[in-house]
Amino acid sequence: MNKHVRWADGKKFEDKFIATLKKYGYGGKYMSPAWRAKPVFVQSFAPTSLVRAADLMDSPLVFLIDDVTVRTEDTNQAYDEITSGEYLDYMKKYVVGIGPWKDTVVPPTKGNLLATPSDLVAMAHARGLQVHPYTYRNENEFLHFNFRQDPYAEYDYWINDVGVDGLFTDFPASLRRFQEWTAKKKD
Repeated sequence: MNKHVRWADGKKFEDKFIATLKKYGYGGKYMSPAWRAKPVFVQSFAPTSLVRAADLMDSPLVFLIDDVTVRTEDTNQAYDEITSGEYLDYMKKYVVGIGPWKDTVVPPTKGNLLATPSDLVAMAHARGLQVHPYTYRNENEFLHFNFRQDPYAEYDYWINDVGVDGLFTDFPASLRRFQEWTAKKKD
């Protein structure tokens, strides 16, 4: 729960945010006709905020997971706890997926190459959760050397080798071009 934002009428941030989404026609279970008409994913780093949101709406929720050194803001939990099988079992009652920072899923080496992927994607998938890592960026300083400064190679690796279900990117046009390019290859 966002403890820092409250309105004079006693409402909490989640109440106001979800009321605004509903006011503008967003809502519906994931992949339902209502959701497909106006798709939205509600995301938060705060587990209690997602639990509250789940009581207020049926749209898909995504639990964002920060770096291994960052504890959750609201519950002060460590990375190892919130990525445990037990905690993912708890969160799957409220969310359709997790959104971990990509460097926690496949950690980089000191030489800016990618190491072996963690088991987080497999753990989430075993529980029926989607995985949408963040943030994919085109600038060279954010691309690991494995990809030879090619964001399309990075998208391909994450989708086809690591097996994630979606990506958060600051460059949606690049991801869209990748999707169009790879769709043509399949035809």
